Amino acid sequence: MSVDRKTLESISAPDRMETRLGTVEFTDGAPSRETVEKAYDHLDFLHGVNVYLNAFQGASTWAIRQGFIDAGAEDNSILIFSDLMDSQSLFLTPNADTVYYWSVVNLNGGPMVVETPPMALGTFDDMWFHWICDFGLPGPDRGEGGRFLLIPPGYDGPLPDSGFHVGHSGTNQALLIGRSFMQDNDPKPTADLIKSTLKIYPYVPGTYGTSVATLLEGKVPPGKSAEPPETRFVEASGTALNTIPSSGFGFYETLNAMIQEQPATATDPETMGQLAAIGIVKGEKFAPDERMRKILEEAAAVGHATSRSLMFDGRDAEGMRYYPDSAWTNMLFPGGYTFETPPPLVTEDGIKPFPPGGARKLHLRTLFLYGYTGITPAMCMRLTGIGSQYLAAFKDTENNYYDGAKSYTVTLPPDIPAARFWSITLYDNQTRSMLQTPQRFPRSGSQSYPTPAADAEADGSTTVHIGPEKPDGVGEGNWIQTDPGKGFFIILRLYSPLQSFFDKTWRPSEIDPS
Repeated sequence: MSVDRKTLESISAPDRMETRLGTVEFTDGAPSRETVEKAYDHLDFLHGVNVYLNAFQGASTWAIRQGFIDAGAEDNSILIFSDLMDSQSLFLTPNADTVYYWSVVNLNGGPMVVETPPMALGTFDDMWFHWICDFGLPGPDRGEGGRFLLIPPGYDGPLPDSGFHVGHSGTNQALLIGRSFMQDNDPKPTADLIKSTLKIYPYVPGTYGTSVATLLEGKVPPGKSAEPPETRFVEASGTALNTIPSSGFGFYETLNAMIQEQPATATDPETMGQLAAIGIVKGEKFAPDERMRKILEEAAAVGHATSRSLMFDGRDAEGMRYYPDSAWTNMLFPGGYTFETPPPLVTEDGIKPFPPGGARKLHLRTLFLYGYTGITPAMCMRLTGIGSQYLAAFKDTENNYYDGAKSYTVTLPPDIPAARFWSITLYDNQTRSMLQTPQRFPRSGSQSYPTPAADAEADGSTTVHIGPEKPDGVGEGNWIQTDPGKGFFIILRLYSPLQSFFDKTWRPSEIDPS
């Protein structure tokens, strides 16, 4: 008895097929030379696109490091925005509300100690934007400031008994991303506090954190305590610097530079396999020939277009809409900071985690890491009064992208759910950085610095006007200027969010053309 013809046809290749590669041909199932060439070109192209979509974060962190170096902030120094960050600096969607301080902590010489300032909102990520730990209000120091010990990959030396919050990095550098609140609408006291308390220095085994009893075991040599070296701060407010990787072939070159500096096991084998498939391999020269370079240039263009499509016009199936039939989105709640499982519910009966999702939400990961900087559970936790929450909008009520030549309004109902403060900030569609206009800080909010505070109406609601010209009778704090030649998108931030945000009983208006 033989297999029937229908079954044979279902598993066989016809003599020719029409595909998006064009016509492919076979002789009794064996592909023609032209078909083989088309298939391999397409396979290399697919790998190139997948690397762009799934490894953008590696190029992003390395571009951040290069931007810091170009600004004079070498590893283990602190780039600080004492007078807040403005639109001159190209970062992926930063704010103009808090004092930023950043560092690339170099772990090549061994574990490093970071003493953090009090009342911070901060995180440590590795160079793949894998979360290491938080510091500050959401961290184990709970806003009191503390000693953090960052451990490099593969380290098997002595560690302290206690006294440190320990975080393990998968890469030889780690990013410190810190934000601190102004005091009475003045950034100077906050910047001074950061400069007097933030320290970065090598860990010396056998010193603080190691008991005498441990020393007497003979496994850890006594260390000699020394005064930590002075931390080097580099002022960046008002500085024009770029931390965003190229969207073209240079993306792959930046990613390769990062890979060469890290252990081969710094991220998962699947991602490293995609990189290897296009010639990015730890310890090997990245030198694509003319054919491969042309393929990667096209792959970067398609990856670029795909990332922007995901970010600016996400499909409803991704679950990003925060309210039904709304332009306001939040891309983290569907899958949490791991892009797999939603953040746990916080109820009167306690924390209720969701079961593991079991599948990475790849589109959400791509759009988030393409458009935003850093990752931490604190960005999407449902706890009130801690951290900050974000809503982003890319389209108006007529389903059109925002046009800098037009005017819009958005109204925030009374009792805005932000225990500390709120803000609305505009971002350039091209750079995903703050929109550059004659307004140095393209934002409106409840703080009176760096722009006047927005005035509320008699009923407690607050209307913000967005457009190239300030409408008559509108206060400076209620207007954000646009550039008639630029598109933009909007982020609403709520610092120390309240329950009405999470249960959605409070809802901002849509952004209406006016």
